[in-house]
Amino acid sequence: MVILEIISHIKVLSPLNSLGKNEREGYTVLMSKLRVGVMRGGLGSEYHVSLRTGGNVINALPRDKYEVHDILITNAGEWLIDGRPTTPAKLLQHVDVVFNALHGEFGEDGKVQKILEIFDIPYTGSTALPSAIGMNKELAKKYFSAVGIKVPKGVVVSRGEEVSEVVARVGQEIRAPYVVKPLSGGSSVGLSLAHNEKDLVAGIEKALTYSEKAMVEEYVSGREVTLGVVDSSGRAGSYATPPLEILLPEGTLFDYDQKYKNLSHPVGPARMSESERRALEETALLAHTHLGARHYARYDFIMTDEGPYLLEVNTLPGLTDTSLLIKSLALKGLEFPNFVEYVLTLALQKK
Repeated sequence: MVILEIISHIKVLSPLNSLGKNEREGYTVLMSKLRVGVMRGGLGSEYHVSLRTGGNVINALPRDKYEVHDILITNAGEWLIDGRPTTPAKLLQHVDVVFNALHGEFGEDGKVQKILEIFDIPYTGSTALPSAIGMNKELAKKYFSAVGIKVPKGVVVSRGEEVSEVVARVGQEIRAPYVVKPLSGGSSVGLSLAHNEKDLVAGIEKALTYSEKAMVEEYVSGREVTLGVVDSSGRAGSYATPPLEILLPEGTLFDYDQKYKNLSHPVGPARMSESERRALEETALLAHTHLGARHYARYDFIMTDEGPYLLEVNTLPGLTDTSLLIKSLALKGLEFPNFVEYVLTLALQKK
């Protein structure tokens, strides 16, 4: 259903025809082309993944329909547009909408969203509050469990805590093996699996190099699956994309290296019954709606005999050639350029 809507929407897309009368008047400066700024780079550890995502988006936009501008935020926090220094206040002089291709810190945690909202610049992806909640694994767990979504038990650890106290506190709450990750972050950066106390301490130290706090979770045994949720341009709500299964041996984590450095990409269509699929899709749609996520997002689960356990939400998932959301959309035959254009229409409609 979502694929048919996207394709039909793109077939009639022009710079102005997706807008209402009042919105059209606000975009009279567009002339024949929509000015799209693709924002990439950022301040955190996902800088290089964001460069790849943004590069894919830039290449996907046809130049006969769009005037494309490359907005780079450097690791030092400098803003550039097409290689020239700029500021957020000046962006409206050059672009009509921003495609947010940032990941992680600053780009996915609500901070850049607030800046774009201050200057009334339409942008793709979730707004500030859902982004901030989704990025913080402790808040996200509380948010999702409040509506009955199963999540792994977790313990938050802060920098400066005594190692012995941390180990004792974790042991009281959950049993080994443990999954250790930064409290805020994406792309599975800093992720590790701990089988004993020695591994636990090493995993926490590793995670704390990327974030001021770490999350230690129980290891939930099952099949790791992921799927996207894409919003409708009308009133039909949102749609779940075909689920993918991470085809890794038991006890192996789908970490940063597996996602971006392993050329074999152990991912395929999820193997599950129709009832399992319905439960998974319903849970993802509930999470999306309750969080207030917007336009598109990806949800990672562990499928167990008790049902799906939500591991985390990615409100700005990667859009590289090997990214999971792109693979999921491809299962329905949707080409990436069509998806990019469709998301832009959602941003212009301010949905």
